[in-house]
Amino acid sequence: MTTTTKPATPVAASRGRRPAAGALALRQGRLEITQFLRSRESVVFTMGFPIIMILIFASIFGGTIGGGVKFTQYFITGMIATGLMTVSFQNLGIWIPIERDRGVLKRYRGTPMPKWVWFAGKVIMVVAIGIAETALLLAVAVALFDLDLPGTAGKWFTFGWVAVLGVTACTMCGIAISSLARTARSGSAVVTPVALVLQFISGVFFVFTDLPTWMQQVAALFPLKWMCQGLRSVFLPESFGAQEPGGSFELGRVALVLGLWCVAGLVLCLTTFRWTTKRDG
Repeated sequence: MTTTTKPATPVAASRGRRPAAGALALRQGRLEITQFLRSRESVVFTMGFPIIMILIFASIFGGTIGGGVKFTQYFITGMIATGLMTVSFQNLGIWIPIERDRGVLKRYRGTPMPKWVWFAGKVIMVVAIGIAETALLLAVAVALFDLDLPGTAGKWFTFGWVAVLGVTACTMCGIAISSLARTARSGSAVVTPVALVLQFISGVFFVFTDLPTWMQQVAALFPLKWMCQGLRSVFLPESFGAQEPGGSFELGRVALVLGLWCVAGLVLCLTTFRWTTKRDG
């Protein structure tokens, strides 16, 4: 049985020969990207926020933070990390409750489409928008603030695995936290304060070691701090690692913590995710 609503479009091809699972996932991903781009608020906030912030901060703080490192060079790491967190954790945590409240998820569950295809579509959307946002952010920083891009394949490789682990952890956590919102309107109230607090304590807007020690310790419990630290190893000189709290960039610990958050986020998704609101049962 098919429906006439947009969310059910991927299963319309179920009549007759059923598409391969991979084709369904790609089609669902394309649908999620289209729906995201049609929401002006999401596009402006998700894509524009990191760019607006780097334009403001880089224009105000044009000096260095020690060791000859430009503030822009330091600040870009936090902006990339927070951009990835916004498109995954914050975006999913806000929009999934809206879809749940409107009955979209309930209709999905009633279609022949495998449930994992819906999740795959969300992941494809997060990855596509995350790549576009990061590329745009780097282009702006290079063009306007003379950002120095990583000069070795090893640093680009580090950039890749930090981004992948980070966005995976944030995606899982975004899906999990979406279940805390009772209504469509409460999604933003639940997720936004968490995201803002993490940004302030994780070294996004300020040099991390300038923050109070207790704040650094709290931030170390969450993925964003480790995403920022891993990206600092990519964009900052090796010598700057000595100024980190652990005396180095600690990439092994970065990988471990982000990996643990990926597992923890998956467990939370499996145990907390709901297709319907509590009033639907």
